[in-house]
Amino acid sequence: MNVRLHHAQPYAVGLFRIVTGLLFASHGAASLFGVLGGAHGGGTIAAGTWPGWYAAAIQLVAGALILLGLGTRAAAFVASGSMAYAYFTVHQPDALWPLQNGGEASAMFCWAFLLLVFTGPGALAVDGLFSSRSAAVSSGRRDENRPEAVTA
Repeated sequence: MNVRLHHAQPYAVGLFRIVTGLLFASHGAASLFGVLGGAHGGGTIAAGTWPGWYAAAIQLVAGALILLGLGTRAAAFVASGSMAYAYFTVHQPDALWPLQNGGEASAMFCWAFLLLVFTGPGALAVDGLFSSRSAAVSSGRRDENRPEAVTA
């Protein structure tokens, strides 16, 4: 059983990344464009408003990058930091524990993205396309998908 789970691990991490990125990008889209119910129950956040508009922009862009698996570690690092900032400036002053201050989502996103910083994107990521091609070129192997990627 452990062998099967070990072989499935990259796919589980990839699925985790895709779902987490989609949820995070959805928060940004709701706040910026008013879709999916809008920001805080309706409407949008006014452009340039600190920190809400910038947080929503980070959510949308970082969430989309994480969803695709493109620059995953960097995007997850920025996203984790933004959620830590949100937790400590918006939620934590109201109460110590996330259950008391309504900061469960911020805390979970913060830790989920920090995990992706260390695990990487997993399977099914755009990052994997670039790393496999560059590995083929640097090792002198010919990539069947890119005939020009042959080294002398």
